Amino acid sequence: MNRPAFLGVAVAATIATGAAHAADADSVLHANQAAVGAVPANGTLHLTYAYAGQGLTGTTDAVSDLATGAYVDSWDIDPITGAAGYDGKTPWQRDFSGANTAQEGGDRIPAAVNEAYRDANLWWRPDHGGATIRYAGVETIDGAPTDHLVVTPKNGKRFDAWFDSKTHLLTRIAEDRQFFHTRAFFSDYRPENGVLLPHKIVQDGGTGEKNYETYTLQSAMVGAAQPLLAYALPATPPGGVTIDGGVASVTVPFQLLNNHIYIHGTVEGKGPYTFIVDTGGHTIVSPRVVQDAGLRSKGEAAATGVGKKVEVSGFARVHDIAIGGVHLRDQTAIAQPVYDAAVEGIAVDGMVGFELIDRLVTRIDYGTQTITFTDPAHFDPAGAGEALPFKFYDHLPQVAGRFGDQPGIFDIDTGSRSEVDITSPTVERLNLHQVYPHSVVAMTGWGVGGPVQSAVVRLPSLTLGDITSPNVVAGLEAPESGSMSDPNFEGNVGSAFLKRFVVTFDYGHQIMYLKPIVPPSADIGTFDRSGMWINAGAGGFVVMKVNDGGAAAQAGLQKDDVIVAIDGQKADPGQLSAARALLRMRPAGAKVAFDVRRGASNKTIEVTLRDQI
Repeated sequence: MNRPAFLGVAVAATIATGAAHAADADSVLHANQAAVGAVPANGTLHLTYAYAGQGLTGTTDAVSDLATGAYVDSWDIDPITGAAGYDGKTPWQRDFSGANTAQEGGDRIPAAVNEAYRDANLWWRPDHGGATIRYAGVETIDGAPTDHLVVTPKNGKRFDAWFDSKTHLLTRIAEDRQFFHTRAFFSDYRPENGVLLPHKIVQDGGTGEKNYETYTLQSAMVGAAQPLLAYALPATPPGGVTIDGGVASVTVPFQLLNNHIYIHGTVEGKGPYTFIVDTGGHTIVSPRVVQDAGLRSKGEAAATGVGKKVEVSGFARVHDIAIGGVHLRDQTAIAQPVYDAAVEGIAVDGMVGFELIDRLVTRIDYGTQTITFTDPAHFDPAGAGEALPFKFYDHLPQVAGRFGDQPGIFDIDTGSRSEVDITSPTVERLNLHQVYPHSVVAMTGWGVGGPVQSAVVRLPSLTLGDITSPNVVAGLEAPESGSMSDPNFEGNVGSAFLKRFVVTFDYGHQIMYLKPIVPPSADIGTFDRSGMWINAGAGGFVVMKVNDGGAAAQAGLQKDDVIVAIDGQKADPGQLSAARALLRMRPAGAKVAFDVRRGASNKTIEVTLRDQI
């Protein structure tokens, strides 16, 4: 789970003075500071809360330095434990697998700066702690007048704060984080150590009221100041992984289906199960695995992805996930469906990603379709290819690069079937629909968030590090496209691009290596020439979307048609990936015969393939 936002603002409360309405930012903040009481200028503030949310209960602790705002927050919410911190330089997080990672990608640094700013009440200082603060006027919220301040800390990002105009109590804060608009609501103010603190904080993480989290203050203590090192990224390496026989590395085969990587493994000795390998994902087990392996799922958390849909997931404690001779032990997995079998043509039972790749250097050879997991102590980078440093944005590696002549920051995401998807804020900021007018609106994927539709174009090139690849297919994402509406990076690079290389991830040193595959796959840089999206279904492939004016539409194919055969070959759901590849790789001008069932009738429709971009 993410760090409980806004806990640090708890000390920014005032008593009910009944003062006259303030007319500017300084008046609001002076009234606030005067009423709070004698908050020490130095020391350590330790707040403990009871937590309720996501269908779970537990406790959270917020420890902060009153002089600088440096913080460490931790939570113990059965079955989840974790932590997040900031020492004034580097934000970090400990996820529920126990892995500690620096968080320097996306908006993580400015978000941490904001937290520290509020923790230390820097807005009370004569220069407002270097922030720009604007009084935005009086707004009525829940029937009560409030004074609205817009605050942008130095090296931070904008957040908004509302103070009750009569009592001057802080009542609300709003801040954009990642692609969510988050809010926190403060109430039930009572004195602690001579200072009024809100004993109830409700956090809206931006995924709907049913996912609100409630923090109830249990204790507040002020102690001696600690060195800033106490708030720094812990150096403890993650545990929980072993390799049978103590060997240095294990190599396992994988299937590349629909540009997704699938490997087989067991859970609690049961299986085998099929797992997607996703650098952008956490460990997931499907309801089928939960039941078969006798796991217990607890809680109801919100899960989001590239689509608009928000899934509900729980958490399950797993003692052993085995892949070849590799064992990932004593982990908390997310319990939720991954893909319906219709999307991939096969049952997908789970996902392995960050938790495994963080513990073992992982080499993905798209040419031989093998993955090698290596003990980091025995990894030799010689021959691995060009080294690209990256930063973590939550669990995703982010690298610097370019698309065409535009610089950008790119997520590296083997869980994406695309070559690259450009985020909707980048599309709007650079007016990319005008820059690349020759496009087709098509369904391009299907993730946790549901189906994804993009304007597809062909970029002149995509560059990562010093490696430039020409003629790359890109999706220009539309607003409200889930994680692809995040303004904090420019694009998401998937396996359709990465399969040009042997890709090695050394998460411990935050380096990705790219070694070009020679010769490259014939499927590189191709895009569907049929003008439709098909999923697996009963008796064949179901047409989910037909592009206006495309080859399929021109030939007469329609949405919900069931393709029972292609060129006389039965449409086997297990061959969905091969069918999609055929419609990409057959040359423009080639004719493909589809035997189609439409309602009670059957017909054969011949489609002449053509390039869409």
